[in-house]
Amino acid sequence: MIKLGLIGTSIARSRMPQFQRLAGERTGHPLDYALFDIEGGDPRRFEETFRACAEGGFRGVNVTYPFKELAAARIAVEDPSVRALGAVNTVIFGGGIARGFNTDHTGFRRAYRGRFGERPAGRVALIGAGGVGRAIAFALPTLGASEIRLFDLDATKAEALAAALRAAGAEVLLCSSAEDAATDADGIVNGTPVGMYFQPGCPIAADALRGLRWAFDAVYTPEDTELLQAARAAGLDVLSGFALFLGQAADAFEVFTGARLSDADVAAIEREIRAAG
Repeated sequence: MIKLGLIGTSIARSRMPQFQRLAGERTGHPLDYALFDIEGGDPRRFEETFRACAEGGFRGVNVTYPFKELAAARIAVEDPSVRALGAVNTVIFGGGIARGFNTDHTGFRRAYRGRFGERPAGRVALIGAGGVGRAIAFALPTLGASEIRLFDLDATKAEALAAALRAAGAEVLLCSSAEDAATDADGIVNGTPVGMYFQPGCPIAADALRGLRWAFDAVYTPEDTELLQAARAAGLDVLSGFALFLGQAADAFEVFTGARLSDADVAAIEREIRAAG
């Protein structure tokens, strides 16, 4: 039995355990998947939980808000592109070494192409410079983003991400608000937890969405967030965070087990998850 888990805050409604168990059943990799919900995002409790998993026979763990950057700082990250991200969401243990991966990055690319095909992302307003925001930010230039218009309430975090993106050759404009970032943009990405069931709301004024072409919200619980509702009402094409969830979960399963899920496998797992409600 493969032991896996998820470490994060307010994760009681996560569908990751269900996805990983169903994937294991389909591929002959029986597994147990535990949730480690750390109230208040306490970094000390994260360290304790992470160490307990590493020493307790776990094959690996997923890491979610708000610990992705903390995890990246304490483990081996072999892929230079993932090191540049400064955030990991998937960790495997073995040989006394914890190795980190970022399937948010690959999952977003898969989700974007699946919804929008080869359409260039254009000028993109990115709200949030944390773990998932960083992963998406580094994916955007590969999807035809000509400029990333970045805003985060933590100016220091935004400046650090902007510097890393510019070092990688991306065009970045630091903005003073979400509404400022959306000015003259083609698309908008929410990389913050605003909109989740424990933090309801919309990260931007609905009026600021007029004139944009597309919107993506990394939040998937609930799936139809206030941002996506406002974007749809403004005539934008929308991409749900559930598509990112499916992509990054499938890539994480491959990291954990070495088994590659086909598109048909992922579609079948999605149907089972939705049927379960």
